[in-house]
Amino acid sequence: MGLFNFFSKQKKETLDKGLEKTKESMFSKLSRIVAGKSKVDEDVLDDLEEVLITSDVGVNTTLKIIERIEARAEKDKYVNAEELNNILREEIVALLTENNTTDTEDFSIPEDKKPYVIMVVGVNGVGKTTTIGKLANQFKKAGKSVYLGAADTFRAAAVEQLVIWGERVGVPVVKQAMGSDPASVAFDTLSSAKANNADVVIIDTAGRLHNKIGLMNELSKIKKVMDKIIPEAPHEVLLVLDGSTGQNAFEQATQFTAATDVTALAITKLDGTAKGGVVIGISDQFKIPVKYIGLGEGIEDLQVFRRKEFVDSLFGE
Repeated sequence: MGLFNFFSKQKKETLDKGLEKTKESMFSKLSRIVAGKSKVDEDVLDDLEEVLITSDVGVNTTLKIIERIEARAEKDKYVNAEELNNILREEIVALLTENNTTDTEDFSIPEDKKPYVIMVVGVNGVGKTTTIGKLANQFKKAGKSVYLGAADTFRAAAVEQLVIWGERVGVPVVKQAMGSDPASVAFDTLSSAKANNADVVIIDTAGRLHNKIGLMNELSKIKKVMDKIIPEAPHEVLLVLDGSTGQNAFEQATQFTAATDVTALAITKLDGTAKGGVVIGISDQFKIPVKYIGLGEGIEDLQVFRRKEFVDSLFGE
């Protein structure tokens, strides 16, 4: 087995293991739906709707999927209940494709933007700082020089945690005193990164949903300061969501997309939950690409999101 195939196999195993709880939950319910049925009828569709909603796919996205399956059944005139699994998988992949969820082969960044600046947002406790550390690790492994900015100055623990990740990965962390202006930290980070010809800058921000206006003003100020040093920065605004919170993740996405221009999503903690369907629903409802998924606590357990592989793992090969 070649080295590439070995690592691909490892990633697939991590993905399968990470989605195991969601897969087991959905499969057991789907199996009960089709037991003894010879075709997809109204009862099957009603039961399928319930399965998807209880897997945190979300009501609106679930209704879209049901409509697609109804259309397929009408087009094909007859759909065997045993085929439901394959049809469901195909329609979810199609939905993710339409919703601008593009597959990324690796942890790559555009070559024409240097340094490439990522501002990370999300509430406390979703795995934001951990995701930053794991991203920094992947970029460094790819041969990129990385700078981290500890702009969550409202929590000493957030700065300390980022410093620990910086030491672990071996990348510099720019910080200031507790309570400092977050925009000032962003200014120092981008200035240092630019002076040292860095490839990537990742800025952590405060995870407070104190109120939408306050959050909006704070993030806008950070972005304006960044743009003065590096035009068009940040190039990416990454919203980190905890997949295990299910519908609460939808509410967080609503708040943050109202407060700033979120361009990508990272959905964490999928290994500890049966709510993996939230990835499908959030992608559909917000039309923002899911870029990364977190499948465990290990430093290598952050993966780029590949829609077909994700759905294959969810429904089985």
